Amino acid sequence: MHHLHLLSSSFTIQNPRLCPNHSLSSLHSSSPLSFTSRTPLLLSTTRHFRKKRSLQCRQSDYFQQQNITRRQPPNDSSFGGALQPRVFVGHSIYKGKAALTVEPKAPEFTPLDSGAFKVSKEGFVLLQFAPAAGVRQYDWGRKQVFSLSVTEIGSLISLGARESCEFFHDPFKGRSEEGKVRKVLKVEPLPDGSGHFFNLSVQNKLLNMDENIYIPVTRAEFAVLISAFNFIVPYLLGWHAYANSIKPDDTSRVNNANPRSGDFEWSR
Repeated sequence: MHHLHLLSSSFTIQNPRLCPNHSLSSLHSSSPLSFTSRTPLLLSTTRHFRKKRSLQCRQSDYFQQQNITRRQPPNDSSFGGALQPRVFVGHSIYKGKAALTVEPKAPEFTPLDSGAFKVSKEGFVLLQFAPAAGVRQYDWGRKQVFSLSVTEIGSLISLGARESCEFFHDPFKGRSEEGKVRKVLKVEPLPDGSGHFFNLSVQNKLLNMDENIYIPVTRAEFAVLISAFNFIVPYLLGWHAYANSIKPDDTSRVNNANPRSGDFEWSR
């Protein structure tokens, strides 16, 4: 016991960061130690000390689990996944007369009696146009919005360098206010072929307002938009949720449960 007391009072820890939240008695026996000149006299008691005084540090395991959890992609809680923080993204283009912000909006799902889900509303891309209010300043209080459907996104993706397209929206179509708000988005090539003009005109008879906002988009900026659109379209359709739900062990069971599963072209 006397030798054991001398040993515990005659070494220091070379790397205390290996286990910062544990006391000396809870250090793992494999931790690097630095002995004093009395070390040769105490070698016979070292093995006994390690057997009696060693406890494994679990702190590294804790941080490893935390890192694994953080690397997992967010799941939609409506599909029974763990509740994850929502993520908002967008891309903005700033020019002298206006600014344009592009934001994807997720599809909506409806639960079925079987416990499955189906897409009740496809996602879309929201365009927000804000006129300039000064040098590098924009009046977002006067912004005008335009929602691009998946089909309209397809028109932009397939647009050639010298081609143009036009979209018309009536937010009150089918209601008593139909025709009182008119939105027209035109995408036309720049005269020198260096990009496209995005021109949004809004006529709102309810507010007695007539707004026209346009912004030039260079070829490089347009290429970034097209790349983002190509990436996000399957997610707007909800196909990512279907792909994530596929499991090798229950694919045949799910197909057989579908009354139309045999109505495939190659089964006729």
